Amino acid sequence: MASARRKRDDEGAGKPRFITPAGYRRLREELERLWKVERPKVTHEVSEAAALGDRSENAEYIYGKKRLREIDRRLRYLSELLDRLTIVRFEPTQRGRVFFGAWVTLEDEEGERRRYRIVGPDELDVRSGKVSTESPMAQALLGKRVGDEVTVERPKGIGVYEVVAIDYEQEGAVEAVDESLRAELSRAITDDEPAPATPPSSAPRGRAGPPPRRKACSGSAPSSRSRTRSTPR
Repeated sequence: MASARRKRDDEGAGKPRFITPAGYRRLREELERLWKVERPKVTHEVSEAAALGDRSENAEYIYGKKRLREIDRRLRYLSELLDRLTIVRFEPTQRGRVFFGAWVTLEDEEGERRRYRIVGPDELDVRSGKVSTESPMAQALLGKRVGDEVTVERPKGIGVYEVVAIDYEQEGAVEAVDESLRAELSRAITDDEPAPATPPSSAPRGRAGPPPRRKACSGSAPSSRSRTRSTPR
């Protein structure tokens, strides 16, 4: 599972992406949990295991170091991703049509109804009805209105649906990751040695932050904060 996540992380590292306010907030909370809770815990366990003696045959030490590297890899990825993401908010003028962030209720040929939300690839969650803009379903729905019919290619065959409802969530403001904390993480995270077991004391209000921003890829403009825009058409 960890290797699959690393593969997805690497594949998406250079692509600019859209995200809903709720999706951005969840990723930021994951980064803060890894930095403030998970990493200090694992670092402490590694330090205790190292004190027991021979590290070459110390299973707890070896596993802890491996886990610490996985956490650091994820922290680096999240910090770069959060800096590159563009938060997309709904605008009233787009009501009545399907755009990014919309909840869409569909009815199939048998009269069964299902509800989906159009989100970015970093929010994909089929169980809760969240489908990526890159999926055939989302591609077929974008721009549609209530009453429109859509045809979707599925693994089990062609599906025909009618759009019966379009809704949008009213989401509040999202706080970006504090730029001053990026340097703290950058100094703390290394490939070979664990950082102190507690987050840097200079972090205001205990919030965590990612490493300094790298140059954005795929032509995206560098920025110290996530960008916000209206729903992409």
